[in-house]
Amino acid sequence: MAIEIKAPTFPESVAEGSVATWYKQPGDAVSRDEILVDIETDKVVLEVPSPVDGVLEEIFAPEGDIVASEQLLARIKEGAVAAAPAAKAEAAPAATEEVEVVGDLRVAPAARKLAAEKGLNLANVTGSGKGGLITKEDVMNAGSAPAAKAVAAAPVQVNVAPGERIEKRVPMSRMRQTIAKRLVHAQQTAAMLTTYNEVDMKPIMELRKQYKDLFEKRHDGVRLGFMSFFVKAATEALKRFPDVNASIDGTDIVYHGYQDIGVAVSTPRGLMVPVLRDCDSMNLADIEGSIADLGRRGRDGKIGIDDLQGGTFTITNGGVFGSLMSTPIINPPQTAILGMHKIQDRPMAINGEVVIRPMMYLALSYDHRMIDGKDAVQFLVTIKELLEDPARILLDV
Repeated sequence: MAIEIKAPTFPESVAEGSVATWYKQPGDAVSRDEILVDIETDKVVLEVPSPVDGVLEEIFAPEGDIVASEQLLARIKEGAVAAAPAAKAEAAPAATEEVEVVGDLRVAPAARKLAAEKGLNLANVTGSGKGGLITKEDVMNAGSAPAAKAVAAAPVQVNVAPGERIEKRVPMSRMRQTIAKRLVHAQQTAAMLTTYNEVDMKPIMELRKQYKDLFEKRHDGVRLGFMSFFVKAATEALKRFPDVNASIDGTDIVYHGYQDIGVAVSTPRGLMVPVLRDCDSMNLADIEGSIADLGRRGRDGKIGIDDLQGGTFTITNGGVFGSLMSTPIINPPQTAILGMHKIQDRPMAINGEVVIRPMMYLALSYDHRMIDGKDAVQFLVTIKELLEDPARILLDV
């Protein structure tokens, strides 16, 4: 019995998707719930599993094709068994073939030539020939199947020999195109301004050091990090400054009676901003657990469209990559975004004495059409004060 495999039903906000990667080819055996293909939309990558056991008969939408919701992708013959592959001849070259030595590697001439054409570093190729000899087949395999699976998951690398000038042109992914459009749109439509401050992280670091083991034990392995303190501080500040929690819709201002905070997550496919819902009702453990889960799902490509929709405010942490200072870009239709940065020891004047403190620069980018400079500065100062005296978060003072 032939089973049709169709594209998922896309939400209203997603018009179409592109076929990113086929993990099976016609004639391959497939198992029920085994992933057949990835469909990349402008927001997330959707996995299409096999509904039955059988053999993939035909693919109607090859990699790179644009597909609509519910479009036919492939056909599976249910219950069929794949034919046994023919036995492979030994990969070693003929005894009379010349062997070249490249550094510590033994390479067949044809393999060296093919590697040069592909721009492939022979050090990354595993030789299957006698004594570890790298054959032409080894180079072909190194540049085909594994690379195809990693196209969307890792940036393209070009291995260039000294003196060579190689360029490689690859299509931009749909997600990267959308990220680019949204960033440019934000710059062009918002009257964006950024205010800066700095926060002494010593109180939070001491609190974390004192309670992190007990916290992890009490909350089933959830680790106490810094992000939960920032989310709670931002939540409290948003309640005090409703303009920062609002959004602009045409000529209307939409005030939100809840705090849904997006947390920027770096994934192999690009930057995503999944949303933590109703942060006011979440404790530190809830926040840390949710962020850890979103991070894992982001790396595995499991973040869904529902996770990315909505949000009244965003926090991004460039400090994990070593950024000391940056200007974050607003995530429309929100009107503000908080940027965290690297914690660095700096000399500070406290009570007339110079002391070394772990300091972090904070940056708040905001839409001046909606938020006055006074409110933006006071909002950021409120976050600073809450973080430097964490008890105020619990006492709501």
